Amino acid sequence: MASTWTQRQQQVEREDLVMFINACLSCTGQREFYDDAWGQKLSLDFLHDYILGNYRLLYARTLAAGINHFNQSQIILKLLATGKQTLPEHRQEEGRLIAATLNALPTQRAWKVLEHIRKRRINNRRARAITRDYIAAHQNRLDFDAVKYRSKVRGIATHNHLKLPGEVGPFLFRDWPQQFETDLFEKFRKAYYSHEAIYELPFTVAEGLAAKHQIPRDRFLTRIESQMTQAEKVRLQQSTSSTSILTVDLKRTPLTKLALYCLSLSIQERKNRRAELTAALEQSSQAALRRAPLKLGRVAAVLDCSYSSSGSNEKRRRPLGVALAVHYLLQAATADYQAFWTSSVPDPLLIQPRGQTDLATPLLDALETKPDVVVILSDGWENDPPHGASEVLRVFRNRIDSSVSILHCNPVFNADDFSVKALSPAVPTVGLRDAEDLPTVLGFAQFADGQSSLAELEQYLQVRVQQFLSTFDPNHGS
Repeated sequence: MASTWTQRQQQVEREDLVMFINACLSCTGQREFYDDAWGQKLSLDFLHDYILGNYRLLYARTLAAGINHFNQSQIILKLLATGKQTLPEHRQEEGRLIAATLNALPTQRAWKVLEHIRKRRINNRRARAITRDYIAAHQNRLDFDAVKYRSKVRGIATHNHLKLPGEVGPFLFRDWPQQFETDLFEKFRKAYYSHEAIYELPFTVAEGLAAKHQIPRDRFLTRIESQMTQAEKVRLQQSTSSTSILTVDLKRTPLTKLALYCLSLSIQERKNRRAELTAALEQSSQAALRRAPLKLGRVAAVLDCSYSSSGSNEKRRRPLGVALAVHYLLQAATADYQAFWTSSVPDPLLIQPRGQTDLATPLLDALETKPDVVVILSDGWENDPPHGASEVLRVFRNRIDSSVSILHCNPVFNADDFSVKALSPAVPTVGLRDAEDLPTVLGFAQFADGQSSLAELEQYLQVRVQQFLSTFDPNHGS
């Protein structure tokens, strides 16, 4: 009886952790097609607190599991706010994971985490040390960050009583001399009073000053383009309904962002630039595979381009963008690949979100090709007919072939049940925010089908921690 109870307890723990990691792979607390932002954030925050309270060590180790930046940030904040609850034997590992993750985050996200430490009044010794060490490790770019994130850096320095080097302190606290020796600070000082000096500043800094000086938006964007990063150009293009207004370097744009950029263009512009955009997507896929190789046999993909793949105002066209990126990634990963969309698609580059969600028909077509691997990319809300794909999967698994590897990847978090919506209990479902994360997701899928044990999941996380710290923590193993 005791053995049965222990096994059931371990099963619950494994299911809890799988559910949490799945949520952290897909959810960013933003509005989705079927869920509002408030519900997403409330559901995810509850899930974080539940896992933190019951499985603190594994909660910290999730930082190394390939989850998205939003959830990495949330874990850092919750661990720092509850540092007293860390067991002594786990304190060093937890601290290293926090520091390594913070350093691996994109700069703007790292400063946002440090700002939230201040706003939440997290003022313990470890939080102050993490902040101090982060700033010390990035002294070479502190001048730039002080200009670009000046309100954040000023608040963080005040909260932690930090002594800032050089002219950073006088710049942030408006103790301005007649002329700064630091070139970037001097450019900002001039731009504060002069229209022309604005165009020598980084885009995000210049944008606020352009509004202050009431410079027309079109004129500002035309003249500031040379100062914009590729990510800024892509983001701006995705947020506008007009045709392309900026010259985006397609070769330097990550795969999923590139797919979203392509979808932001009009159908006519995509037709006009078909060869250029297709070549860029193929090159970006190859680059992603060089960073994280995929070894697959004969592959069939079932890709959802129904109307719900249009996403929301906050995540415009994101599910469709992930599907398009996954298509090009899998096409590059294997020579024997076929794609089956929920609507007729003569050219994936011209795809648009439309129609009801019929996954059963393309799934049947995919299975007829006798693949080794089937990847289904969908939000899981099939309605034409309801549960059609679920029945296909049940019958195929139970009566036809149980050896084919089938994986459902879902780019959308379902706030109602704290998970990504599954298609069928016959196949594992995992969260997927970016196509580039597919290798990580395939490695995690072994735990989503319910066949693995808690010990195997714990071992998987422990190995990921070792790999992560060896990459991002120079002191690890010394």
